[in-house]
Amino acid sequence: MTVSAEIQALVDRETEAWNTKDAEALVDLFHSDTVWPWPPNAKSHDPETWVMPMGRFNRARWKESWEDLFASHELVHNRRKTVKIVVTPEEDGAFAVVDVDTLWKNSKTSQTSHWRGRACKIYTKTSERWYFLFQTGLLNYQD
Repeated sequence: MTVSAEIQALVDRETEAWNTKDAEALVDLFHSDTVWPWPPNAKSHDPETWVMPMGRFNRARWKESWEDLFASHELVHNRRKTVKIVVTPEEDGAFAVVDVDTLWKNSKTSQTSHWRGRACKIYTKTSERWYFLFQTGLLNYQD
């Protein structure tokens, strides 16, 4: 399997974890040093406006956060398309550009939360395996 195929497999595993609301599968993708800044909206290209809603990766805390989301929301749709994969010459780092269109609906209030935009998902290879290390928040690059 090529490194690009391995990275695509990671993107696919993440997509499947969202589709099946599998918090354990999600946290299994993350490197222990992951931090994840997030823009307040898809037009916030300036990182000065970004926030850090979850802190450094903590398996139990992140898993609980996603389990709470899954318990309180219906997944209406989750469309993801890999636009590009780039691998370092050393084949120890890579990124995938992924267009995301994920719609959640609160089970009690019917309020929707639409995750829509382009992400750059960064991966690192350790002696053990490939891990998700970082992702830019979902940004709209169409305008």
